[in-house]
Amino acid sequence: MNFRRVLFLKLVLAAIFIVSPVVHAEEPAAGRMVKVFSDDKKRFFPYWLYLPTEYDANKDHLPVVLFLHGLGERGDNLNRVAAIGLPRLIKNGKHFSFIMVAPQCPNDGSFRDNNATPAPREFWWMPGSVDKAKNVVDQVKAMLGRVDEDRVYVTGLSMGGFGTYNIVNRHPRVFAAAAPICGHGNSWPDKSKVTHIPFWAFHGDNDNVVKLVDQQKTVDALKAAGANVKFTIYPGAGHNSWSKTYANSKLYEWLLSHKRKAHHVR
Repeated sequence: MNFRRVLFLKLVLAAIFIVSPVVHAEEPAAGRMVKVFSDDKKRFFPYWLYLPTEYDANKDHLPVVLFLHGLGERGDNLNRVAAIGLPRLIKNGKHFSFIMVAPQCPNDGSFRDNNATPAPREFWWMPGSVDKAKNVVDQVKAMLGRVDEDRVYVTGLSMGGFGTYNIVNRHPRVFAAAAPICGHGNSWPDKSKVTHIPFWAFHGDNDNVVKLVDQQKTVDALKAAGANVKFTIYPGAGHNSWSKTYANSKLYEWLLSHKRKAHHVR
């Protein structure tokens, strides 16, 4: 039985027995990015799944990078997510040595609409939204059976930068490292839960959408709590500090160099 058929059967079995009632996916293939949907929309978002080119030949457990998109990519069309960040690079022919997962947060309204009924709830800075993103990672673990659980990473841009901070705060035992871009984590002042997680943050000093001072505040709080934090500031850069970041091979080397550490609440 060939690899693609085995993996497809694993998708079906995981859908029936482990994670979600029904999963619909294009047949995955090494070096290819495919769309995955679940009928259980209360627990899962649709997402892109990328398997590295060496997936067939390398039978080892592989690392996973969770990518969280920005505010402009919310919706019900995964092609929007593929227009930015890691999915865009992969779509344009870039290959990575890790599994990439990129869920799409639905657009249920503007965060500026305070009078909406019900109020919009789906943003990466909201607990329920990042919990669904974490569920997607769990689903991929169950489907593939080859995820290195000590090498799960998260990165995101703009709203996804907020989400990167938010998801490690809510699930500090899951991630080995985090790379937030032009976001911040100032909504949760107690950083003691995440001091075992290394961060590499990025921001443009001319960002008029998410102010540099806000992420600087997060970085300072993490350092004060004892976390290992690198902070790259791009002189003259505006809100788009992600293109230069994701084009930098050093980012991926840094992420993949880390393994999950024991979680200790101080």
